[in-house]
Amino acid sequence: MSIPIIGFDEGEALLDWVSFTDALAASHNLPKAEIGDTFLYRDPDTLLSRSAWIDGMGLAVKTANVFPRNPDAGKPMINGSVCLYSDQDGTLEALVDFHLVTKWKTAGDSLLGALRLANPNAQEVLIVGAGTVGGSLIETFSAGFPQAQIRVWNRTGSKAEDLCAQYPGTLPAPDLEPAVRAADIIVTCTMSSDPVIHGDWLRPGQHLNLIGAYRPDMREADDAALRRAQIYCDSFDTTLDHIGEFKIPLTAGTIQRSDVLADFYSLDRFPIYDPAQITLFKNGGGAHLDLMTSHHILQKWKAKA
Repeated sequence: MSIPIIGFDEGEALLDWVSFTDALAASHNLPKAEIGDTFLYRDPDTLLSRSAWIDGMGLAVKTANVFPRNPDAGKPMINGSVCLYSDQDGTLEALVDFHLVTKWKTAGDSLLGALRLANPNAQEVLIVGAGTVGGSLIETFSAGFPQAQIRVWNRTGSKAEDLCAQYPGTLPAPDLEPAVRAADIIVTCTMSSDPVIHGDWLRPGQHLNLIGAYRPDMREADDAALRRAQIYCDSFDTTLDHIGEFKIPLTAGTIQRSDVLADFYSLDRFPIYDPAQITLFKNGGGAHLDLMTSHHILQKWKAKA
């Protein structure tokens, strides 16, 4: 039997955002994943492999290579794939497009957090950042909160305008602070090392959903935001000691580990929306989410076949 190779367009046609978040939530009822990362370097190029094994689901190895000089030759800078292996006998089950898995894993992770924490009747969603992830978030949050007006702010305003032009009904936000104050849900996907969201701008009932920071020196929200909010994340293991959003304030004593109240392995501790509270969710990612996402894509592919 031939091994399925699931490309981006073929895979995306099988998926919808809300049912995907249901699958992510259900996947966290299985035993906790074993995960591991491997980095190899040849200046300026990088090979990154992320692996995960979930008992009862299977194994995945997501490999990405980054060749910064490729765009000069008209080639994509990042390439890769996800190999899925059987939990029963370790045989290869599928190859899934790297960009498909990354898109749905990243945006779906944040949508699951928002669906559990934010106002279900949110009228204003602000996306901070107009890169590739920003476009995915427009699709994702439009599906999860169909009644909401989506606005996009970017440090370079023309990029926000260009992104909004690709999604009819989406509007650019010219000024960040008033846009944050007006929004019910704020989703950040920047490459900033310094906070772009200030806690003094927030009000009770808002949900702040942080994606961009992924290094120990990166943050998108300041100390005031952390102090004012009820804090949640997707995985304690991939956020607390690895990403500056939590690592920096934990080291400084601004917050304590006990202030991060729950992750997706304890979704029953995510509270019902409370208009008197500010909630903050940190999307830290992790290889286990790549496995969960790839497995869901494969199941959808099998159901179609």
